[in-house]
Amino acid sequence: MTATDGGTGKRLRSIWLAERPRPRRKADQPAGLDLDKIVAASVRLLDAEGLAKFSMRRLAAELGVTAMSVYWYVDTKDDLLELAVDAVAGELTLPDESDDGADWRDQLRVLAVGYRDTLLRHSWAARLLGEFINVGPQASAFSNATVRVMHRTGLTPEQISGALAAVFHFVYGFSTIRALHEARCRAAGISLDDYFAQIAAALSERPELAEALELSAGTAYAGGGDALDTLDRDFTFALDLQIAGIEAMRDGGGA
Repeated sequence: MTATDGGTGKRLRSIWLAERPRPRRKADQPAGLDLDKIVAASVRLLDAEGLAKFSMRRLAAELGVTAMSVYWYVDTKDDLLELAVDAVAGELTLPDESDDGADWRDQLRVLAVGYRDTLLRHSWAARLLGEFINVGPQASAFSNATVRVMHRTGLTPEQISGALAAVFHFVYGFSTIRALHEARCRAAGISLDDYFAQIAAALSERPELAEALELSAGTAYAGGGDALDTLDRDFTFALDLQIAGIEAMRDGGGA
């Protein structure tokens, strides 16, 4: 049975799981055009204009070719988006696993921080990570690295998938929300500090939220302090909590 997306009826597929013959350049194909250049241009365009405005026609114009020239290398726009999201996965920093004495905590932080930074640089990628299977070579290298590091924590095999979800679902959610806030600020032409200050001012008129604002005093969330510093501090502390939880479950044998 072929898997389908229940909402659209479209077949769930992946460019990485489909066999496609390697394109041979026709005489009328633009010289110098290849799949790597198309994917790189796609990433640049997605970074500049976002996912909603991305189209094969817009990409072709960016490359100075016809849309049909692009389709010579990929069958659909989804295929190209899948290639693009795997390409940015290649920017992820992987820990040096050659040192057997390396601390798994440090290695896990490298993976988590790299994942956060990549999602912030390429905010469009978050949605695609939820839509595609993500079994390309770059994404697979990252996934394999996370599993190997998690195996070094001392957790049981049954606990490892949950631990990976706790860490990387947190990173995904934190980074996606931050990226959306930053995009909203860019669109409005204001700083992140001003954005939080405006929200705090509006919430100060809501008596039912007075306690929450008081407890947040001095932070960017209450209209004070530096927003980026607050977000970075919160991310670091939250990641430390994840790591401490892994240690506690391992040492206590919790189920």
